[in-house]
Amino acid sequence: MQTAFDRYAIAPDGIAANVEDLLNTLNLTEIAADVFQAPSFDYVGPRVFGGQVLAQALMAAAKTLSADKPCHSLHGYFLRGGDIRLPVIYQVRRLRDGKSLSAREVIAVQYVPTTDEQGNTATKEQVIFSMIASFSPMEGGLDYQEAMPDYPPPEALQTEQELKPQYLHKIPEPLKARYLRPRHVEIRPIKPQDPVSPTPTRPRQANWLRIADIGEQPVAIHQALLAFVSDYYLVGTGLMSHGLSLITRGLQLASIDHSIHFHRPFDIREYLLYDMWSDTTSHAKGLNHGQFWQAGKLIATTQQEGLMRLLDNQQIPENH
Repeated sequence: MQTAFDRYAIAPDGIAANVEDLLNTLNLTEIAADVFQAPSFDYVGPRVFGGQVLAQALMAAAKTLSADKPCHSLHGYFLRGGDIRLPVIYQVRRLRDGKSLSAREVIAVQYVPTTDEQGNTATKEQVIFSMIASFSPMEGGLDYQEAMPDYPPPEALQTEQELKPQYLHKIPEPLKARYLRPRHVEIRPIKPQDPVSPTPTRPRQANWLRIADIGEQPVAIHQALLAFVSDYYLVGTGLMSHGLSLITRGLQLASIDHSIHFHRPFDIREYLLYDMWSDTTSHAKGLNHGQFWQAGKLIATTQQEGLMRLLDNQQIPENH
């Protein structure tokens, strides 16, 4: 069955390799009715990047819609880490198709090779993520929002890639090549943080970001890419008040859940402001919030709880 999404080409010709990889991430193959297979990519290491799973799950749900309906909210749980060596299978369940609202449940699984004590090989299904997403046309109506935060414009800031050399001497030798690898998204931090030994500070940070060279794409692609980028930096916001970084020795950090509410249309090719803060950390978890803004408009709201466990035999360094 042809869906609303199938009318669009996913990748234009002649785009940069990184952007092409990013769009290929969203190029799902239907292998059975409402079941889609997607490739895994090395975005953050041997585990599947949470943003990849969010984006692909949203695409899988969108591909089962028979009419153009943007997502207005999604709520997902990361149940276990995925393996980038294996594809991810997205099983979609159509919960509702009404005149305006459509709801989808998406379960992401991987089939992991196993060997028993007798040396017999088999595959084990592992659920790595579950999500419910709701879709609805943008129909106008009552409209209100707070004022957009006032930050320096992106043109006045350095990109994440331009900032990296000043911290390179602090990065452990085995991590330097990965640290210097260009991100698939242009990110311009408002107030750059030391990636190794940050100073404890109020847990609030903001970035300008965009994915400029994707050509003309449907709303589903823009929303999936926003879901992808929403997982950058957010879980680390809760670390800021403790003076910890992603590579602090003994730190166990992982996303537990993630929600997004889409409020207004946007263009991922133009700069978006991603404003993030954390209001509490307790019992090995931190709650993080975010807002996406573009041209003065509140575009989307995110929330994520993250696991933040500092192992008992590790101490926070004195300079923290």
